[in-house]
Parts: sequence; structure tokens; C-alpha cells
Amino acid sequence: MFTIGPNEILAILIIAFLLFGASKLPELARSLGKSMGEFKKAQREAEIELRRFEKDLAEGKYSQSEKRAKLEKIAKDLGIEPEGMDDEKLLEEINKALPKTEKTEP
Repeated sequence: MFTIGPNEILAILIIAFLLFGASKLPELARSLGKSMGEFKKAQREAEIELRRFEKDLAEGKYSQSEKRAKLEKIAKDLGIEPEGMDDEKLLEEINKALPKTEKTEP
């Protein structure tokens, strides 16, 4: 719907400069970078946990209730509300929330 071009980015930067001042902008950029790094780290950890869970599930290490509890934990870690979803739908939503990368083995 809306596209952000160079003029809009320049206007946003000027407004940010006026609001926060030159001394606060590097601090804000560092904070933003750290929070993005933490988010990506949590995503990678959730992906590794999911792959380990899938491997253990294929080996028959989980009962049905343990499977559901583990799926709910992974979903909540990714910000997905598991209420009202069956196991297959929940697993599908978890896979959608994970970044599209090569499958990594723990």
C-alpha cells in the first residue's frame, strides 16, 4: 500500500534527529541492534528446540500429553497462542513463524 522512498526516510531521520538529538541517536541504534540480535537468537534457539523435538518424536520418546506440552512451550516462545489449535495446526504455525533457513541439527 505505502512505499517508503528516499525522501520519506530522510524526513524520518530529520525528525528523529530533532526529537532525540545527535547524542541519543547512536544509543538508540545500538539498542535497536541489540534487541534485533536477541530476537534472532531466540528464533534460532526455538528452531533448534523444534528440530530436536521432531527427532525425539520420530523416535517415540514422547507420550501424547508430553508432545502437546512441548508444542505449546515452543509456540509460546515464538509468540503463538496455542489455544484452540490441534497438534498438526500448531506445528504448522510454529514452522511458519521460524525463519526460512537450512535445517540445523543440534
